[in-house]
Amino acid sequence: MLTFRKAAVLAVFVLTAVYLLHSSHSTAASRATLADNQKLDFETSKQQPKTTGVPPSSEKPLRPYPPPRQASNTQDLAQQPLTEVVTTSLRDRLQYQFPYDRAGKFPAYIWQTWKYTPASGDFGETFRPAEASWSELHPGFVHEVVTDDAAVYLLKHLYASVPEVLEAYTSLPLPIMKADFFRYLILLARGGIYTDIDTTAIRSTTDWIPSEVPRSTFGLVIGIEADADREDWRDWYSRRIQFCQWTIQAKPGHPVLRDVVANITEETLRMKKKGILMEKKMDKSIVEFTGPALWTDTIFTYLNDPTYFKMEGSKNVTWETFTGMEVAKKVGDVVVLPITSFSPGVQQMGAKEPDDPMAFVKHDFEGTWKPESERVKPVIE
Repeated sequence: MLTFRKAAVLAVFVLTAVYLLHSSHSTAASRATLADNQKLDFETSKQQPKTTGVPPSSEKPLRPYPPPRQASNTQDLAQQPLTEVVTTSLRDRLQYQFPYDRAGKFPAYIWQTWKYTPASGDFGETFRPAEASWSELHPGFVHEVVTDDAAVYLLKHLYASVPEVLEAYTSLPLPIMKADFFRYLILLARGGIYTDIDTTAIRSTTDWIPSEVPRSTFGLVIGIEADADREDWRDWYSRRIQFCQWTIQAKPGHPVLRDVVANITEETLRMKKKGILMEKKMDKSIVEFTGPALWTDTIFTYLNDPTYFKMEGSKNVTWETFTGMEVAKKVGDVVVLPITSFSPGVQQMGAKEPDDPMAFVKHDFEGTWKPESERVKPVIE
């Protein structure tokens, strides 16, 4: 006789048997599916072209290292090459991160640096008219006055993928060196106009270059700071022709900016490793390290580099190419403005007055990076 107890035991036995049979079938199906997927992954991976991680030598380089491959297991992941980023040169990585498009537009940015923003009560009345002149003559531009503290965070955002550049910037021992470095860094990454806080805009940048010169044919606009026409010029300037860096207009990624950023980064880290990255121990002057001497040398090196363009007759570009200029001159993709354009009113070296048609920016030579007691006007004879 089938009692209630026996019926309950029998029911449990039947349910257990059904569950075991179903689990066995599901496991076998899962294994078959997994095997098929692994086979598909392997066949797909064989069809993928191999990449070397070396960027081609072209005007618009590709990524200097390939994106990580999706590994099918831990062993494959461990075998992926990890040295490509390290072995790619700093200049190549900067070129990838900030590509240069000569035919592109000049970004509508105006960059300045100061201890305070114009919204701060501590900004001071001295620089307000000068700062305002840039916004007044460029109403459609984004005008940013970046404080020293904000500059660090901005550069961390822009150069996160190039950590040695950030290390170099934060390691520089003097404010003037960081101010020099910042102008190159912001123009390389974003382009536009950098101008010192003690400069006054006389004419809009849209009037700097004659309209018949296509904007798609140049990517850097610079001015002459010194056209030293005296025998003792070495006592006053570092170069016979010296380009100013208090006002620069550029398209992002320009090779001159890339080279000057790489140079400062490499020299900073070299001196840091050597233990001489201190004000009185450096083996370079500020002018040669981050200032107008380095800027001038980098420009001349670029203008004579056949990798970018060749001059007619293979004649080298020297100071003689620019001495005595009274109008703009285009060399390759660089437009050089005469001394009057960014240094009107200095009453020497052929510079004309601020009301001259070629006067675009007036520099007050405040030496804003110096203590107030050390700021002096330039000597004029």
